[in-house]
Amino acid sequence: MPARHHGQHGGRRLTDPELDAALVIDARTGSVLYARNAAAARHPASLTKMMTLYLLFEELRLHKITLETNLAVSANAAAQPRSHLRLRVGNAISVDMAIKGIVVCSANDAAVAVAEALGGTERHFSELMTAKARQLGMAHSFFHNATGLPDDAQQTTAEDLARLARHLVYDFPEYFAYFRITQMTWHGDDYSTHNALIGNYQGADGIKTGYIEASGYNLVGTATRGGTRLIAVVMGGLTAEKRDEATVALLDATFEGLPAKTLHPPAYPRHDLARPPKPATTASRTAPASIASTMTIALAILGDPGSLLAWILAVTVSETAKAGEP
Repeated sequence: MPARHHGQHGGRRLTDPELDAALVIDARTGSVLYARNAAAARHPASLTKMMTLYLLFEELRLHKITLETNLAVSANAAAQPRSHLRLRVGNAISVDMAIKGIVVCSANDAAVAVAEALGGTERHFSELMTAKARQLGMAHSFFHNATGLPDDAQQTTAEDLARLARHLVYDFPEYFAYFRITQMTWHGDDYSTHNALIGNYQGADGIKTGYIEASGYNLVGTATRGGTRLIAVVMGGLTAEKRDEATVALLDATFEGLPAKTLHPPAYPRHDLARPPKPATTASRTAPASIASTMTIALAILGDPGSLLAWILAVTVSETAKAGEP
């Protein structure tokens, strides 16, 4: 398995070598299909909000809150920088709208409102996030806020993020559809998703983008074709467009490289590692992702970018212009 290619495609550099990481796994089995710097410490930026949502989905599952529950907006929440919904002190936002705000426009104020509602303070909620990371087997993730805004101590790895994405897919199928939402309206303002793969890449249905200067442009994406769901993590993109191109190249090459029998998996897995991860209502015992299928994704490095050009030109990505979207 190639360990390091600095995210090049068609001879062009797509990621910052100092921030670069990439990973593709089979969501159902957890098998690693491609990896590059996957265990290197990286800043998650707004990929942090995947864990914020995981803890929120747990509370919904336990009926401690409902989608109609109103969350109070504190001064701390209202003071969060962009991206945000312009929430004001004393406002309230429903859990349903908070989820949409976090997924669609990476709203920092909504994420803090969730954190304070569930944890009392954002600091305590971040401790719950790190504790949950350990429970899920994310040994190298440390959370100090609920948003992903700059904090040198906030770190993760591509491996940990893929594990978290897999748990989001299988632990909360009833809420996963939120990650496919592309637009929302709040108080008369329309917001569009930062994830340009949704609606533009075949089978794409999640999950989250992120950017701060220390991280570069990050993306955890999922896509399903022929019964196989892949999870791709790309970190350290030079721009949002180059990050998306790198992700598409990896997904295309991996789907094209899978044997036909893999695209039509058996209804009943033949071994425990093929089972979806167990919900984290008790201590996680999920085995580490097996290296059951190793392949060199040549197209991701040397492939003809022509197949991507029309897609890239067709997608108008506003993320770069939306300063402060972590």
